[in-house]
Amino acid sequence: MSNLSWFVTAMVAYLIAMLLIGLYSFRKTDEYEDYMLAGRNLHPFPAALSAGASDMSGWLLMGLPGALYMLGFSELWMAIGLLIGATVNWWITAPRLRAYTEVANNSITLPSFLENRFQDRSHVLRVVSGIVILVFFTFYVSSGMVAGGRYFESTFDGDYMTGLIVIAGVTVAYTFIGGFLAVSYTDMVQGIIMFVSLILVPVIALITMDDPSAIWTFQREHAYGLGTIEPNPHWFSLFTGLSFVTIISNLAWGLGYFGQPHIIVRFMALRSPSDAKAGMRYGIGWMFLCLVGAIFVAIIAPAFFGMNPHISITDQTNFETIFLDMGRILFHPLIAGLVLTAVLAAIMSTISSQLLVVSSALIEDIYKGLINKNASDSALKNLSRLSVIAVAILAGVVAANPDSGILALVEFAWAGFGSSFGPVIVGALFWRRLNTPGAAAGLATGAVVAFIWGGLPAFGIIDKPFGLYEMIPGVAANIIVMVIVTLATKEPSQEITDTFDKAVALSKAAAADPEKDFDEAAAQIDTRSAPAT
Repeated sequence: MSNLSWFVTAMVAYLIAMLLIGLYSFRKTDEYEDYMLAGRNLHPFPAALSAGASDMSGWLLMGLPGALYMLGFSELWMAIGLLIGATVNWWITAPRLRAYTEVANNSITLPSFLENRFQDRSHVLRVVSGIVILVFFTFYVSSGMVAGGRYFESTFDGDYMTGLIVIAGVTVAYTFIGGFLAVSYTDMVQGIIMFVSLILVPVIALITMDDPSAIWTFQREHAYGLGTIEPNPHWFSLFTGLSFVTIISNLAWGLGYFGQPHIIVRFMALRSPSDAKAGMRYGIGWMFLCLVGAIFVAIIAPAFFGMNPHISITDQTNFETIFLDMGRILFHPLIAGLVLTAVLAAIMSTISSQLLVVSSALIEDIYKGLINKNASDSALKNLSRLSVIAVAILAGVVAANPDSGILALVEFAWAGFGSSFGPVIVGALFWRRLNTPGAAAGLATGAVVAFIWGGLPAFGIIDKPFGLYEMIPGVAANIIVMVIVTLATKEPSQEITDTFDKAVALSKAAAADPEKDFDEAAAQIDTRSAPAT
């Protein structure tokens, strides 16, 4: 049996497993809220791993190791920023968002939460939020499909379109069938695959090396990467060769977490606000260990490949295949095939999460919110499934051209969500005075600034001003406009502030007594006497 046959066997087994999880989730999905939020009964372990797997994508397994391999620890600032941002997001956003979304008329999407939080009868917040989600995520899904097609092309020497259709088809199938629960459970399995692979590959590589201690000196004393990369005595330095703007820009990626709909929707699906503490332990522990694994892949790779002239790296331009190449070399073809599926898992977990968020924007936020408020649960569930297919087809059309430049949009899509939703979500949860005009103005300003600052350079129209990542000016502009407009306009009504107080009290009550039934705690809280912050 050839190596390719083993690889295909492993991939087919993996894809079948994902479909089976989708079928299992279908049996657990009776109502519309089940399809969109798993009935708000998601255990913190799958919630945490689902959030992590849908976030990290192929960057963790390919992009980060490749960048570190070429340039050293100076490329770690983005990882540091993401780790800090994810930790703070779980710590401060998750518990209060879980409480507030239920108190605010049982909101099951971010746009509906913003509308209910501010009692926005003009629907401007819902419309602007829906547009931002539709625009950015359609291209985000397309980028994942492009990555899937290229993965199939490079791993199996297959046809790009065939790979795109197969990978997109299976992802759409289990999302269509099982909804949020299927996405969360498949993401959990995919997160475990990514974790095991990132720990196993560097450990086995070290064991098989004749001189493991060489991993700390080889890249500093020898040319590597087939001699194309010069020895770098500062390889392990975080600061050498970097400007202050570059460091701040990379750290700023962490700000994006507060506004990523496909990540923070996991907070809304938790059983109780008290589950956020366990979710943070699971999620940040997983993320930290995965980052450590990816870093060690990059530390080991120069000596691993450089000391053995009989092995080579497939990608000799960006060296983003070092993880995959080490997996192929170290393991039996079947095990290597399972390691290769870690990249596939990262791609599929991101696509599925994004498809579900776009579906919710179309059906919950636009159709139900603006067109048919009295639509039945069964109609909404079926329309959500159809919208998953529609968005996937649209994204697939865009992704049909592998050179369409979709991947260039991922960087500012992250910034677009972080700049638009991030400050507004945090403000909605922690600033009692915030009102509809302030939230709407901040949301729109952040999206526009991030798009212009980072989008035009992505299309080659202008250079990025000052080389600064668009997240920084986008978030800053959002906050400034949001505060000025809020203070210049009418204060929110007593009813809105009472609901805010109830949400705060409920999140504190859940934190103080994690064993207490969440619904019972909600019923006991008197809105009029709840403390404010």
